[in-house]
Amino acid sequence: MSKPFISLSPEITRANALDLMDWLEDESVVRYLSDSRDVSRFIGQVIDRVQLPVLTHLFNQGGRFFMACDRHDVPVGFVRLVKTGPDCEIVLVIGDRDNWGRRLGASALREGMKLAFFDMRAEKLVARIHADNARSLQAFVRCDFLLESETPTLKSFSMTSQRYLRFLRESAVDDPTGIYITEIDRARLRSVLEFEQGGAAVDLEHEIERAMLVDAQQVARNVVTMNSRARLLLDDEAVEVALVYPQDADASAGKLSVCSEIGTAILGYKEGDAIDWRIPDRTRRISIEKLLYQPEAAGDFHL
Repeated sequence: MSKPFISLSPEITRANALDLMDWLEDESVVRYLSDSRDVSRFIGQVIDRVQLPVLTHLFNQGGRFFMACDRHDVPVGFVRLVKTGPDCEIVLVIGDRDNWGRRLGASALREGMKLAFFDMRAEKLVARIHADNARSLQAFVRCDFLLESETPTLKSFSMTSQRYLRFLRESAVDDPTGIYITEIDRARLRSVLEFEQGGAAVDLEHEIERAMLVDAQQVARNVVTMNSRARLLLDDEAVEVALVYPQDADASAGKLSVCSEIGTAILGYKEGDAIDWRIPDRTRRISIEKLLYQPEAAGDFHL
């Protein structure tokens, strides 16, 4: 069974709004959502009032709203993040009932956690879940949230930024698709992040923090490290790239910045790995067909 995959798209289209209305009119989907009627009514008013193909700005009032999409870019649910002071609250729903039981909720939660802590810089992420909502409770427990308080009808969970970093690193130990990074590369990339912003920087910081740390002289010869060259298959397109620092990037020469979507995606993976990765408008399948050069394997530790 392939690993569950969810990406969070910040663009909310008119078609997405119609999907949301369908989900929010399904009693089995909304029975544990306290404000579902208000949200459904709001969406209906937006659709009637605003004749625009993209409605993102309307959904981000008072928080940030994302469509949760599968590996084929089909919306299956949504995530909402609302930051108040140092804390952030998350609400997530898998609205497509055909996808229930596939652990997409936990995948969506992991993506929401990444945004809350690395993009919104929350100190704590909280969730309030109906006590009978077994699927949601299971997803939050699986992602290492702690139960803070409970009543007969509501359970409150939380995750601090420190606990989240620990969760990332501990999860990597048992992850067969985990990535590896050398101590030298991690130190240099952390310096790079001081000057980078945007979605690619968020993803890069996440990858650095979840990676297994290895000594440069002991890294496996099939791992993509900084300044490695590799032959990739991007969907059906074969390309040869070198993974470089931003100042060395040159698209015409095949030198791909680690701060680009594809550059961040391949960092730390091994020859033969294939991953799904969201770029701004779609998800791409990236296969690392052949590692052509790795500085550490060649003894070029100065690179």
